[in-house]
Amino acid sequence: MNTGQIIFAQLMDFLPRHEFNCCVQRYSGNHRIRSFSCLDQFLCMAFAQLTYRESLRDIETCLRAMHPKLYHAGIRGNVSRSTMADANETRD
Repeated sequence: MNTGQIIFAQLMDFLPRHEFNCCVQRYSGNHRIRSFSCLDQFLCMAFAQLTYRESLRDIETCLRAMHPKLYHAGIRGNVSRSTMADANETRD
């Protein structure tokens, strides 16, 4: 039985959240966003980068396979291909 954090969450603990939030506020990244925040987008893209995912469909399939663990990984928004595509298109 696992009593600690998953490896991805341990890696993302090195991200300085305060500085990330300051950058998001500076550039109004979460302006008019309801469900898929900049942090969720960053975590999904970091997960894709670390696991060598090549497409949004591949990212979505892999994240949906570990759906019960997404909250523990730090991803709180709904993960779908269209949501990630819209976020990647509208945000820098």
